Amino acid sequence: MIYHEFHELKLSALGFGTMRLPLIPGGGEQDIDQETLDRMVDCAIAGGVNYFDTAYSYHGGCSELAIGKSLARYPRESFYLADKFPGHQIVKGVKKLDPETVFEEQLKKCGVEYFDFYLLHNINEHSMSYYGNPENKYLDYFLEQKANGRIKHLGFSCYSAAEGLEQFLQMCGDKMEFCQIQLNYLDWTLQNAKKKCEILKAHGLPVWVMEPVRGGRLAKLDDETEAAMRAARPDESTPAWAFRWLQTVPQPTMVLSGMTNLAQMQDNIKTFSEEKPLSDSELGIVYGAAEKLAKFVPCTGCRYCMDCPAGVSIPEVFAAYNRYATSKSRSMFEELYHALDAGQRADNCIACGTCLPKCPQHIEIPKHMKQIAELAAKKE
Repeated sequence: MIYHEFHELKLSALGFGTMRLPLIPGGGEQDIDQETLDRMVDCAIAGGVNYFDTAYSYHGGCSELAIGKSLARYPRESFYLADKFPGHQIVKGVKKLDPETVFEEQLKKCGVEYFDFYLLHNINEHSMSYYGNPENKYLDYFLEQKANGRIKHLGFSCYSAAEGLEQFLQMCGDKMEFCQIQLNYLDWTLQNAKKKCEILKAHGLPVWVMEPVRGGRLAKLDDETEAAMRAARPDESTPAWAFRWLQTVPQPTMVLSGMTNLAQMQDNIKTFSEEKPLSDSELGIVYGAAEKLAKFVPCTGCRYCMDCPAGVSIPEVFAAYNRYATSKSRSMFEELYHALDAGQRADNCIACGTCLPKCPQHIEIPKHMKQIAELAAKKE
């Protein structure tokens, strides 16, 4: 396992993100397969992974319980646990979260007395003002917990545009120790992640990486690209190329992967056993793939947009469409799309816009729902 230094700590370069945990077959997002998760955690720790990341909202609030239960089988000092305050869920006039209530609940659910890392979750254009407003005490509370040793290191995750990132750092950057951003070879240009890295470097903050394979979108590419990858690196998987690309970017201290099964864990541990950054010709392959992928709806399946007031299953609709965009197979699209209940399909979208401020990718969801509904209605 590759390790990076952060303050006095030695962190595994690969961290286990728990937003996409294994589920019991036929179950919902809260029905986590604890037995499989335990095997994955055992594999992670045996492979040298020592960083585990969860959040208040993951798996409908059950991720903290599941990873806490699994990690409780190991000495507390043998791993680093990160959790997040769901400030992105605060909506003016609709919802207000009490930081103390949330924080105490998180400690209890995870079964720990402190968090090694704690993040202000999903800082964006809609939520950053709550932290910058001196009348609010959100940030003050977490700084107090840090002073009391219940938070060892305080940082934030950010889906904002580069300008928003700079704005938040101007307000609160002197109190932050690290920043977690969406970073991969598609978003390097698509969401200007390159500029975000430059901003963080200027502020002296190390980079934590989320969505390194973009919710699995970079794990399966078109046949031509995958053939080129196999020819260049016969022993490496398609997802490994996304991680190798990150090794060409000098800033990342931590790379979080939201693994769903044991095979993914094993493959990722193998990848992070050594550094093998991409050559110039290999970079050409991944940037060529990124150019093709930029034509798709950039949904990562994070589900922050849910629940939809009209009942539309937004991530699943986009998944069906993107499979069509990849394969141009009308039958494949219809099979996936019509597997959804009638009330979950795109034609139920009422364009209310509730989802828009929630989407980290800034997708124009109602616009795309209208287009997908038209595609589904079209007769061939």
